[in-house]
Amino acid sequence: EVLAGKYGEDSKLIYDLEDQGGEKCSLRYDLTVPFARFLAMNGNAYQNIKRYQIGKVYRRDQPAMTKGRMREFYQCDFDIAGTYEAMVPDAEVLRIAVEALTELDVGPFFIKLNHRKILDGIFSVCGVPEASIRPISSAVDKLDKLPWEEVRREMTEEKHLDPTVADKIGEYVKLKGGRELLDQLRADKELSSNAKAKEGLDDMETLFNYLEIFNVLDKISFDMSLARGLDYYTGIIYEAVLVQAEEQKRVAKPVNGKADGGEESVGIGSIAAGGRYDELVGMFAAAAGGKKASAAQRIPCVGVSLGVERIFSVLANRADAHEHRANEAEVMVISVFDGLLEERMRICSELWQNDIKAEFMYKKKPKAAAQFNACNKDRIPLAVIIGSEELAKGVVRIKDMRISSEERDEKDQGAVVARRDMVDELKRLLGRA
Repeated sequence: EVLAGKYGEDSKLIYDLEDQGGEKCSLRYDLTVPFARFLAMNGNAYQNIKRYQIGKVYRRDQPAMTKGRMREFYQCDFDIAGTYEAMVPDAEVLRIAVEALTELDVGPFFIKLNHRKILDGIFSVCGVPEASIRPISSAVDKLDKLPWEEVRREMTEEKHLDPTVADKIGEYVKLKGGRELLDQLRADKELSSNAKAKEGLDDMETLFNYLEIFNVLDKISFDMSLARGLDYYTGIIYEAVLVQAEEQKRVAKPVNGKADGGEESVGIGSIAAGGRYDELVGMFAAAAGGKKASAAQRIPCVGVSLGVERIFSVLANRADAHEHRANEAEVMVISVFDGLLEERMRICSELWQNDIKAEFMYKKKPKAAAQFNACNKDRIPLAVIIGSEELAKGVVRIKDMRISSEERDEKDQGAVVARRDMVDELKRLLGRA
């Protein structure tokens, strides 16, 4: 009951339960709200804290395993709670999000960034009634999945917003960029004269300065369409998305609210998200004490949540997209014109003794083409080539099979290396010299 309405339209995704006494309960929707509840109960001991947590959460959602959307899944949260200089912890949380996603090697990504107070200022300037701000904000939040025409229709037909007001909102929420967008919004006299919007713009300017110091500004996109459906956010909000997924969304925008193939066309969505929630702890404290929370009980917080399963889906899809090697062999021993089975066996034995993984064909007289094809198919990086002439001269030929077919000279028979130097040369080529 304390959280009723704080999840916005996402509240329909909460698993509601009822115990034997008829008291309403729910499965854990996220890790943020339980953390805020913990702070409300133990605020005297934890006025300032940094923490991370990995745990299961639950959503009454339509599962799509390949897109990392499930009813039961893991999230990893990092939060900073306490009163600090404005935007300092916010910048650190974003820095940690960038570092984590970079280290996980999820591929090219960027972080959409906006400020709840700027959005509220825009809605006020455009003429949205106070009671309609949150429902209209939830509609704007769908712009990453629906075209503007569909969002506008929802605003005007379902939420009964004046069409001229919706068109004004449309002019703002289509804007995105970097620092230059901040300058553009400051130049808007009507918006910059709004108290909430001005406060949000000041915060964003400070944040951009700190993000530049942390060397993550290149990963940030100031996106006016980002609204975040959860109503407990009070300041900056952000979502990390893959560049490829964002491009796929632009190609596969749904028509009449429906995408061909269902959710698969929309992409994997955000892989991390979060923002500032300054009032959530105080709300719990007030509910527990039956009176307005004191200043000490209103602990401001900012955090980010990484979707563990979604990130695993991204990594699994990337792994599947790359052809896997059939084995771990590093060298293929190949004979040309003559079978030379016993000599191939001797060379392999020598390589094995020197911790070099080698293969040869189990045939007396295999065709040279078949041996090279097997080497290419198994993506074996190096080939040791022998023939009667090489044996007589005490040499072998070593060919680097990693060179692409476009770059490779088809007449290249490999570099001639003295038999006694073969092991050292192979180790050098394998980066072990």
